[in-house]
Amino acid sequence: MLRLVHKSLLLGACLFPLASAAAESGYDADKRLFRLDGGAVTYAFKIDPDGLVRSVYWGRRIGAGDPIDAAQAKAASGFDVAANVVPQEYAGWGGGLFAEPALKIAMPDGNRDLVLVYGSHRMDADGVTVEMHDIRLPITVSLRYAIDRATGIVARSSTIRNGTRGDLRIDQAMSATYVLPFAPDYQLHSLTGRWGAEWTRQQRPVSAAATVLESRRGSTGSENNPWFAIGRAGRSTEQDGPVWFGALAWSGSHRITVAQDVAGRVRITGGYNPFDFAYRLRPGETLDTPVFYAGYSGHGMGDASRLLHRFERDRILPKQGAAPPLRKILYNSWEATEFKVDEAGQISLAEKAARIGVERFVMDDGWFGARNNDRAGLGDWTVNRRKFPNGLKPLIDKVKSLGMEFGLWVEPEMVNADSDLYRAHPDWVIGMTGRPRTEGRNQMVLNLARRDVRDHLLAELDRLLSSNDIAFLKWDYNRNWSEPGMIGAAPADQQKIYVDYVRNLYWLLAELRKRHPNVEIESCSGGGGRVDLGIMALTDQVWASDNTDPVDRLLIQDGFTQAYAPGTMMAWVTDSPNWLNKRATPLAFRFLSAMQGGLGIGNNLNHWAEEDFATASRYVAVYKRIRQTVQRGELYRLVRPTPGDVQSTTLYVAADRSQAALFSLVQGTYRLDPRAPIQLAGLDPQARYRIERMDGEPLITEIPSVASGAYWMGRGIDVPLRGDFQAAGFILTRVG
Repeated sequence: MLRLVHKSLLLGACLFPLASAAAESGYDADKRLFRLDGGAVTYAFKIDPDGLVRSVYWGRRIGAGDPIDAAQAKAASGFDVAANVVPQEYAGWGGGLFAEPALKIAMPDGNRDLVLVYGSHRMDADGVTVEMHDIRLPITVSLRYAIDRATGIVARSSTIRNGTRGDLRIDQAMSATYVLPFAPDYQLHSLTGRWGAEWTRQQRPVSAAATVLESRRGSTGSENNPWFAIGRAGRSTEQDGPVWFGALAWSGSHRITVAQDVAGRVRITGGYNPFDFAYRLRPGETLDTPVFYAGYSGHGMGDASRLLHRFERDRILPKQGAAPPLRKILYNSWEATEFKVDEAGQISLAEKAARIGVERFVMDDGWFGARNNDRAGLGDWTVNRRKFPNGLKPLIDKVKSLGMEFGLWVEPEMVNADSDLYRAHPDWVIGMTGRPRTEGRNQMVLNLARRDVRDHLLAELDRLLSSNDIAFLKWDYNRNWSEPGMIGAAPADQQKIYVDYVRNLYWLLAELRKRHPNVEIESCSGGGGRVDLGIMALTDQVWASDNTDPVDRLLIQDGFTQAYAPGTMMAWVTDSPNWLNKRATPLAFRFLSAMQGGLGIGNNLNHWAEEDFATASRYVAVYKRIRQTVQRGELYRLVRPTPGDVQSTTLYVAADRSQAALFSLVQGTYRLDPRAPIQLAGLDPQARYRIERMDGEPLITEIPSVASGAYWMGRGIDVPLRGDFQAAGFILTRVG
């Protein structure tokens, strides 16, 4: 199958290497029309008589012999010339364009007019590359298209070349523009948030007033995740209706603009954020844009997310063998000790974690440099010998003797002013000459756009991993940029930081993975502040939120899984009352909330009673039974939570439909309101499934122990929950 990966890991663009089976692509020379088919999707575009590359069709797959074309678009009036009416796939800002451009440039002589037309193309087994050029200047753009055979997800990116004899200033460089079929009732779905409240689902009509989903923070940010879905009002639901969706594979400042154009068509343009952006392109140089992935489903928001999950598992996530590795159950020591880590205390926690079946012990912040609080030590990645007189080896050896792997927290991209690194290299931080250096969480951001900083971090992390048997890094990033300049760089190159920083981050992660292929990495940014398809191509799992309250988490996880696969999402069981909102909840409720992603435990085990260890041991054992289904199966959101009265029912079905895991949780129940039976989905209707409770308690008499998939999907399951913070989990196993 086609594998779509990032060239940006090394060079900053995208590669689509051929695989054993390719998607279908073709070119009709008479109509000058390109067609890509994959999964249940057809994507088509053409060259119009004026040489503009324009959209033709994107949606449900149509027959190979069916006619597919579009009438020539003409100027509507003197106010809207052809540049605004033609639904261009990649428009330069010029020729009278007022719609959102894909590319905007400035020449040294002040010229800013850019009209891109077709030059040539190269067909591949998996797609096509279209070469465009300006009508007068030797400025060219390569548009790369590829389609995934299984899901029909299209990958698009561009490469901009300066063939002139002078420098170009690129003011806007987008990856692609997608155009939807005309309809008057589109609804945009997006994911917004802030620290502690990430992944909030939003919905609004699409209109001529543009909606901008962006980050100006230097990283992805929680404010607007680079994902979108667009459905039809009244037609597109969780279970049915057309949905177009997409995600930008970029971990820096980004922008996705959604708006109707003057002809009533919806255009979605995404790529680098042009805010504070200026990229000098010298003669002969190129600039590669990120990949902008997009797909279509005719079966609602649920199927759209399952298609994207499958694509992420098969095409984006790092692999060890044929598939991404299953997430191990981990214990993290932060809530138990915070910065007060030492060898004896960590060994004591490791022994308790091993009792309940934990597979990976992770020591969090406080183990290095002069790190006794968040005001010092960042940047000095040497073991604190006062806390660990003999280094990390005695602790690691003990953890391994208990049958667990050892993991470590790091925050390589940051530095405290009170650190040996900053005292030696104060010019290594992001900042502007002569301006204050704003701190967040008492730290500054190292300028990873500099190659010397990149190489220093590689050397430090390589030394750490080579000197210790470390299987896992929790890679944190706890603040965003301020004063985004490059000390010592030429004025014309200052704003390259927005591209070069992320390129070097990708290079650093890729090189570490090459040198230490068995080390797994988690992307964390004060919670879900850096989750996107770019970082996910280089990390094994992500941290969705610092908010570990199990009720809030149901909302957070519901939004997260709209865009990203549950198998990438770490979810922890932590202490009660929760540290963030002081809500007290039962331990079983916390487990059933957290078991819907990659399971982690962050409690202070020193405070647990024997009853807590028994409860945890049971749910850890259950999770190991259903882990593959949760992490690699198909997710059906049967009841979606809403703020204020959170009720959530989710079903995970194994790829071969041999097992299913059902989770039903309520924040509270009221009066004697009856609950409707839960009708499952995705099972084999002809097969028979045995059902059991995850807590080991007997089924109520109304639930048969064995029934057909048709029964469970038709009649459903009665789950009588009464009271506050009630939850039930079930396992269904195919028996015939």
